[in-house]
Amino acid sequence: MAHEGSLEDYPTEIEEYLTGFLTSLNSVQNVIQTLMSLSKGDHLKLGPLEQAKLDLLSAYALNSLFWMYLVTQGVNPKDHGIKMELERIRTYMNRIKEITDKKKTPRLDKHAASRFVRNALWVGEDNKDKDSML
Repeated sequence: MAHEGSLEDYPTEIEEYLTGFLTSLNSVQNVIQTLMSLSKGDHLKLGPLEQAKLDLLSAYALNSLFWMYLVTQGVNPKDHGIKMELERIRTYMNRIKEITDKKKTPRLDKHAASRFVRNALWVGEDNKDKDSML
């Protein structure tokens, strides 16, 4: 607990940044713990799309940790190659999201639609006689 005294020595103007950093670190830690709790057998049972999501999540978490490491070392990560790597991973995450969303979109059954239209336009013999009487 020797660190408790040193935590109060930081400037108050960076308190918001430190709080955000701690929140991000906890978020990444939760993701990594979830990944580590899965056994190798669970990874093999996943389908290709789920496996791709898991791999991208792992890569994003590790690169985010490296981003945080760079920040703690005083290096601006926006000028580092890690920014491009995170953007590349986000691009692939968006592509997987598009694929997933495309699977969820309703599809038009052309045969059923043509039957509906054909039956709606069809006038039977009984209906013709009734229409002519009016």
